[in-house]
Amino acid sequence: MTLQNFFSQNQKVALAFSGGVDSAYLLYAAIQAGCDIHAYYVKSAFQPEFELEDAKRLAKELKINMTVLELDVLSDSNITGNPANRCYFCKKKIFSKIIEAAKEDGYDVIIDGNNASDDVNDRPGMKAVQELQVRSPLRECGITKSEVRRLSKEAGLFTWNKPAYACLATRIPTGVTITAEKLHATEISEKALSDLGFTDFRIRLSGNDAKIQVREEQLEKLLIYRKEILEKLKPYYTSVTVDLEVRS
Repeated sequence: MTLQNFFSQNQKVALAFSGGVDSAYLLYAAIQAGCDIHAYYVKSAFQPEFELEDAKRLAKELKINMTVLELDVLSDSNITGNPANRCYFCKKKIFSKIIEAAKEDGYDVIIDGNNASDDVNDRPGMKAVQELQVRSPLRECGITKSEVRRLSKEAGLFTWNKPAYACLATRIPTGVTITAEKLHATEISEKALSDLGFTDFRIRLSGNDAKIQVREEQLEKLLIYRKEILEKLKPYYTSVTVDLEVRS
């Protein structure tokens, strides 16, 4: 099956839109296929502000309707308790919210941006998506992450080379309670590194310390900006360390 085939069979769809590479291309492809598509972005404490800004920018550029849904994920102890399957409860809550809004707007088919490179067996959130009967066109059509990036570049989408970005909750170790304060510290700290020109990195919580993980080619840059990084991060953490197991 091709995306063209999928959208010819499903001409009215609601998209769970994150502003990331996959859902951005899916939105573009649906429009190109002449599909009636409505995008839904769920705003919660787990999403940094730049993700919403990217989603708004793309929706404006593609001239489509986007609804922003507010969701209080921190009110659910199944999520804040941060068990190994936290993502299952979180995705269930997010997609239930989207499905409810979409049905009110007259959309019965809900799609997301999971692609053929995503490992279904290693992602509890995928189980929730499947239980709610959300369709994943990229996955169904066998389109991988690298293909999504190539097609996005050909389409002129600014998201084509956007680094993969997991939600802020992933920076907090499993079993450690998730709080608004920890999420805020992570978002502020990662924005500080982004403003210094770092890309595709993570700042993970380790006790009361921040552990910075970057790609190997950016390790030297950490030393160059050492003072600036400490100045920005020390108000939120006891100490700031570097993870020598670099991102691949």
